[in-house]
Amino acid sequence: MGNPKGVRRDFAGLEQRRLRAARLLEKGVIQSQVARQVGVHRQSVSRWAQQLEKEGRPGLKQAGRAGRKPRLSALDPERIERALKRGPEAFGYDTGLWTSARVADLIEQECGIAYHPGHAWRLLRQLGWSCQRPTGRALERDERAIAQWKRKR
Repeated sequence: MGNPKGVRRDFAGLEQRRLRAARLLEKGVIQSQVARQVGVHRQSVSRWAQQLEKEGRPGLKQAGRAGRKPRLSALDPERIERALKRGPEAFGYDTGLWTSARVADLIEQECGIAYHPGHAWRLLRQLGWSCQRPTGRALERDERAIAQWKRKR
């Protein structure tokens, strides 16, 4: 279930709720009443009571963050941006376009972390860059014939 999209969790508020429940439990209030007073499900209070028994109040402190920890270090985005500024030709590509597949390859070369091309754009966005897509052109394309056709038309 969780929070609605775009709404951040209030970690400090959640911690205050757990600590309030801990105070009530320590006073001897039964778990179902604690759940009603704090405004949570009884199972949450049961879990908190177990944590309180095992670890004390420090066991109810906030976790610190939600979600998976980033695989890139704090310095890696700077290294990636410096490499992006050198251009794709510096890495052996024929054209000067950074596609998401090329960026994923660059991340693996520079940081040793494999990113799926579909997710490399997120890192680009964080750095203020955008993915580029090369225009599709036919291999049989004759530039001289096209220029002549444009002059006549």
